[in-house]
Amino acid sequence: MLAAVRLTVSLLKLRIGIAIAAGALAGIAATNGPAPPFWRVAVIALAVLGASGAAGAFNHYYERDLDRLMWRTRGRPFATGAFRPSWWWLAGFVVLLAASLALAAAAGGGISAAYVFLGAFTYGVVYTVWLKRRSAWNIVVGGLAGSFAVMAGAAAVDATPQLVPTVLALVLFLWTPPHFWSLAAAKGDDYRNAGIPMLPLVAPASAWTLAILAHAVALFAISLVPLFYGYGLIYGLGAGLGGAYFVWKSWRLHCAPTKQNAMANFFASLIQLGLLIIGVVLDGAVGAWT
Repeated sequence: MLAAVRLTVSLLKLRIGIAIAAGALAGIAATNGPAPPFWRVAVIALAVLGASGAAGAFNHYYERDLDRLMWRTRGRPFATGAFRPSWWWLAGFVVLLAASLALAAAAGGGISAAYVFLGAFTYGVVYTVWLKRRSAWNIVVGGLAGSFAVMAGAAAVDATPQLVPTVLALVLFLWTPPHFWSLAAAKGDDYRNAGIPMLPLVAPASAWTLAILAHAVALFAISLVPLFYGYGLIYGLGAGLGGAYFVWKSWRLHCAPTKQNAMANFFASLIQLGLLIIGVVLDGAVGAWT
């Protein structure tokens, strides 16, 4: 039973999916309008998680040849042969995506479902099939997948785009490249063996560390914008502390581009995103309660 759970978590990339679903919750919390009932919030989060899982599972299926070349991914079920590729798997991924879109439409409306679809399509097709093996811009464009989740949550409250959730979507877009560039720098041998042209493999250290630092500074600055539109101390602490920590770690990486500093920056990006989302949700909850 435990082995089956582990395979499911791996196949659907549920750890990433939970982070993306949290982005949708942040989009809901950041949008002005009548608060959706709990069941709708839960269904939207589940829809985003399901669509993310379908895209992640397709990523496993499509990249099984690359996964066998990387220590970090060679234990994935299609790479090991635990799951044998067939068209039935692809049909199952499509069914999961369709069910997720139906849930999103039922709970959040057609625009919310469209954003959920765009997120899955961006990751599954644009990033995985088109860009990942071909361009160092792969994860820059792929970062839109998480941004669409924020907009899906926001659209469930108000179909008209609002400033603060749009800012959060932009922050998530800026967050994704330095997060994965840091991982690629720390696991460079893996990506080199697989022939994936991540920026730290195709650019000098002075360039890719500066790109990471620039993204960190930009997302930190932009994440403070909601403070000018009614957000308070709780959000400010989350965005400020997390953003400052990420900038500091990015600066250290720029000064000393070692694998250890790259991995530390990878974890700093997770802390930054976690504190930001917690700040958005708690600030929204306090505002609704008061």
